[in-house]
Amino acid sequence: MMALWVRKSRDFMINHFKSKKGSLGLIHFSSCGSSFTRKSPVLVPFPASFAQNHRIPEGEFGNSPAHFRFCSRRFESGKAETLYDEGDANQVLDLPDGKVKFTPEMRFISESTKERESCYRVLDDNGKKIISSNYVEVSREIAVKMYTDMVMLQTMDTIFYEAQRQGRISFYLTTVGEEAINIASAAALTFDDIVLPQYREPGVLIWRGFTAQEFANQCFSNKADYGKGRQMPIHYGSNKHNYITVSSPIATQLPQAVGVAYSLKMDRKDACVVTYIGEGGTSEGDFHAALNFAAVTEAPVIFICRNNGWAISTPTSDQFRSDGVVVKGRAYGIRSIRVDGNDALAMHSAVYAAREMAISEQRPILIEALTYRVGHHSTSDDSTKYRPVDEIERWKVERDPVTRFRKWIERNGWWSGEAEKEARNSARKQVLHAIQEAEKVEKPPVVDMFTDVYDCLPSNLVEQEKRLRETIKRHPQDYPSDVPV
Repeated sequence: MMALWVRKSRDFMINHFKSKKGSLGLIHFSSCGSSFTRKSPVLVPFPASFAQNHRIPEGEFGNSPAHFRFCSRRFESGKAETLYDEGDANQVLDLPDGKVKFTPEMRFISESTKERESCYRVLDDNGKKIISSNYVEVSREIAVKMYTDMVMLQTMDTIFYEAQRQGRISFYLTTVGEEAINIASAAALTFDDIVLPQYREPGVLIWRGFTAQEFANQCFSNKADYGKGRQMPIHYGSNKHNYITVSSPIATQLPQAVGVAYSLKMDRKDACVVTYIGEGGTSEGDFHAALNFAAVTEAPVIFICRNNGWAISTPTSDQFRSDGVVVKGRAYGIRSIRVDGNDALAMHSAVYAAREMAISEQRPILIEALTYRVGHHSTSDDSTKYRPVDEIERWKVERDPVTRFRKWIERNGWWSGEAEKEARNSARKQVLHAIQEAEKVEKPPVVDMFTDVYDCLPSNLVEQEKRLRETIKRHPQDYPSDVPV
């Protein structure tokens, strides 16, 4: 329908121009990247009346298929009434935000470049360092910790996912296939840097020392949970670790992150803010507001977009027409880079460099990390309903970020089969023990539903609490028996 509408509109314009008397020149409807343009140029007579109204000198147009050139009054100088010649091309319009050079050529900016933006990587799919690759060196100690933390993240995801399937927790969401983005980005930061996550970044907490027990307490919503059981599982948060609590609404953390970064800027702190989002979140207005906000305030914030191909069941082809996410940064005046999100060394190097620029130059940075969501979106999703199983298996087997990084540390002589066995056994024991302990801890009392917001409860909440207690007493069978009333 759209193609038909465009064709009819174009034909109407052509017939309209042909009906006018006089012909000063020809308009050339050339290809600007549109899928609706013809292969051969369409030459249309240009009406003399138009030329008179827009001060176009005679002879400016001929039978050449070149783009037609003219300058309307809105671009003319208020002081100079003379027509443009080739020497006037150097004139500029002095605007509040800077000078803009004039051009006598009408040229539309293409909707895309001829080639896609390249993707930075250091290790190939087999974990071999690419010759002449440019990256930030990591010590043996850091590299081993990066790998063991990825192992812990993998193990935790497997066991907690199984616990949800057994009915022991209500919800869970894995990071399978995206472990490198989590751990490598965290390794490039300092503990003073403030993190505003989406919901698929528990690896950042693992790196900062959040224990398996703390993860379990949150997922089981017990009394030891820092959120007092008010949040869904996987909505972690920790003041001690500078990790702002996960919020379910998509992209709300982005403008908040800019505000936090601006406060660091005002206080002249030697730190930055890092916030995460999936590619689906870039369709939210908060994403665009945040980028513009950050650019204008020159806030030291790093936006890390995990482009994993799927926003639940929505593929990237239905999400945007741009060359991914990285190109969106330039539109807002933000320095950007596209990185192989399954390459831990590349991810670490990019975030390390971004942090240096964000703090030293007081500017925002956008990082698009290309990866693949190997797991289902969450325990509420079955991704085999909308994507091929062989596609999932190919990424799981051939492009696993954890395996790739292990091969690299093995080549360096920093890892062995014995160390692998020990690390995985240790991680499994820690997570299983944490779950067993978390299940023993009682739930938060009902009163915690009404505290920590107001110093003195308003009357409407006092009434709600009273009615809730009365309802529980009347219908005890409908409420969990392990929640203290």
